[in-house]
Amino acid sequence: MFSVIGLIRDAAATYARYRKTRDEIANLPLDVALDLNIYPADAEKIARLAVYGRAA
Repeated sequence: MFSVIGLIRDAAATYARYRKTRDEIANLPLDVALDLNIYPADAEKIARLAVYGRAA
């Protein structure tokens, strides 16, 4: 059984991974983002899908 502290720690680590991914995507130079077919304004959506996966 997982402890509450462990669950909170895991959730915090996952959220930190989401924030880092979101910030990296949002701060890509425009020419690089367009080459990768990424629109920086969609950084939140892309990061959420990358870290948390798709909702069932």
